[in-house]
Amino acid sequence: MTAPPTLAIDASTYLGTVAVLRGETVVSEREAAMRGEHEERLMPAVAEALDAASVRVSELARVVCGGGPGSFTSLRIASSIAKGLCMAHGLPLFAVPSLALMRPAGRLLLEEGRWLALLDAMRGDVYATLLDVERGGRVTAASPPRLIAAVDVDRVAAEFGARPIGAGLRQEGRPRASALASVAPELIAETTLSSWEPSYGRLAEAQVRWEAAHGRALTAG
Repeated sequence: MTAPPTLAIDASTYLGTVAVLRGETVVSEREAAMRGEHEERLMPAVAEALDAASVRVSELARVVCGGGPGSFTSLRIASSIAKGLCMAHGLPLFAVPSLALMRPAGRLLLEEGRWLALLDAMRGDVYATLLDVERGGRVTAASPPRLIAAVDVDRVAAEFGARPIGAGLRQEGRPRASALASVAPELIAETTLSSWEPSYGRLAEAQVRWEAAHGRALTAG
């Protein structure tokens, strides 16, 4: 029997990715620029991926969204699309750590071993997560993300016997929604749709600038 389809979305970087999967088989995938554009392109990429897979939203078994950390605005867009689709069609929403979706440039799978997956956190910092990868590229464990100074990457990697992977590194890589196919099920958690938000990791740049200019925290109300 054919596995019911899953829609996966991740926008933890300035390039959003979308994939439709049946079990561990990637049926279609698309990507969309998340920055410097005059129109929102992630939702059209979702529609294109579903159309290429010949899947209607109502046929989905679930939606899985990258839960961050990463780009504040991009994560907001992706999570809003995921939640909107789930609310409109009565679908369950699941979250996966975005760094567990890290994949090497030009390759489908990570090599066996331990990796230090990294994303730019700006201001000289990076988000870092340790990934354990078994033979065949399956990600079986991911530590909670932590914020470290970019200059400390090699030291932290050596401390944990891990190979660094991320943008601008010797091993180039970035999260991709299609990588959900090789993430262990225990790393994918069902959310409470009404209250779930991605983990942004830190405040948005606009809020940081506002608080610096006004000398106080920005609060609602």
